[in-house]
Amino acid sequence: MSGQVQTSRISARRSRRGLAYQRAKTFYLMISPWVFGFLLLTVIPVGASLFLSFTQYDVVRPPVYTGLANFGRMLQDPLIGKSLYNTLYYTVIVIPTSIVFTLGLALLLNQEAHGNAFYRTAFYLPSIVPAVANSVLWIWLLQPQWGLINYLLHLVGIKGPAWLASITWAKPALIMMAVWGSGSSMVIFLAGLQSIPESLYEAAAMDGAGAVSKFRHVTLPLLTPTIFFQVVMGVIGSFQVFTAAYIMTGGGPVNATLFYVLYLYRHAFVYMNMGYASAMAWVLFIIVLALTLVQFWVAPRWVQYEV
Repeated sequence: MSGQVQTSRISARRSRRGLAYQRAKTFYLMISPWVFGFLLLTVIPVGASLFLSFTQYDVVRPPVYTGLANFGRMLQDPLIGKSLYNTLYYTVIVIPTSIVFTLGLALLLNQEAHGNAFYRTAFYLPSIVPAVANSVLWIWLLQPQWGLINYLLHLVGIKGPAWLASITWAKPALIMMAVWGSGSSMVIFLAGLQSIPESLYEAAAMDGAGAVSKFRHVTLPLLTPTIFFQVVMGVIGSFQVFTAAYIMTGGGPVNATLFYVLYLYRHAFVYMNMGYASAMAWVLFIIVLALTLVQFWVAPRWVQYEV
């Protein structure tokens, strides 16, 4: 009798093992496309760029190991400093401007009003327009002689600037375009606003708080996690700005819109300096990583999470 029990236990154990093996095999089979894509399109290219950053490589000939020569060359390249300045200028202006603009829109669109769905859609649409189409549209809008913006300025007696042809106005023009296309940030702020409990506003009203006090003491503190997310993602995205400058200005006039990634692109695909471009990419990675870590380090001092 005991032998039969032992045999049945062994059989049950083997059955469970077989079932676990089948489940594991199915699991790995299902995730294999993602793992294959991750290895092929992310891990291998990242590893290759790290290797190439220590070489001189022009695609035609095999890479030649040069150690830290590419990084030393960056310290002597005046356009590296210029491109970093342009990128930092763009980032410092576009992030707070877009946050204020999209938060204001979200506050307006969070009100109960007729036609809200239409306005939300209208303000969100620019963010899903392809970057190339956006750039072509804004080239027409910013054209100095017959562009729509300068025409509207002319109607109120203001002489419009040369915009993309002006050293002074080229970067503000690209910033204006970026803020116009920040509808996705508005949607995120709108979601953050709608997650705030109405009971908090009712309690504030009972204490005599007006609209400004409610915004300052209820809305803004509870939106700090959303603002933090927007700042982190905004810094990462702004340091990779490329398409608009590539299509609209080509980095001009006089390198006024030569952003870091655009300069990296030139070395990689115009000058064929793949080794130098890879070194630039890793420097960009280190800069963005450092800025992100600083933001997470500072976050506990101003970001408030609802308990």
